[in-house]
Amino acid sequence: MKFRPLHDRVVVRRIEAEEKTAGGIIIPDTAKEKPQEGEIVAVGPGARDESGKVVALDVKAGDRVLFGKWSGTEVRVDGQDLLIMKESDIMGIVG
Repeated sequence: MKFRPLHDRVVVRRIEAEEKTAGGIIIPDTAKEKPQEGEIVAVGPGARDESGKVVALDVKAGDRVLFGKWSGTEVRVDGQDLLIMKESDIMGIVG
């Protein structure tokens, strides 16, 4: 990928949700909510603190994360639908 986020931003690829419920009911595309789980594709170098020192991010490329429903900005890079968000929008690392 030819995109590198700046500061404390990360690039996330959504992980698609299951298309069936536990009972076997198939959910149509129009009724599905956008998944709130994704995989980190790229991370920025980190934000600067008050003294000007760069503070590294807690997440790295390859981490599976949970984020808020309305977090991030949707973009299309190299034919992929991705999200760009600040590290603070991430609620936690899965697994």
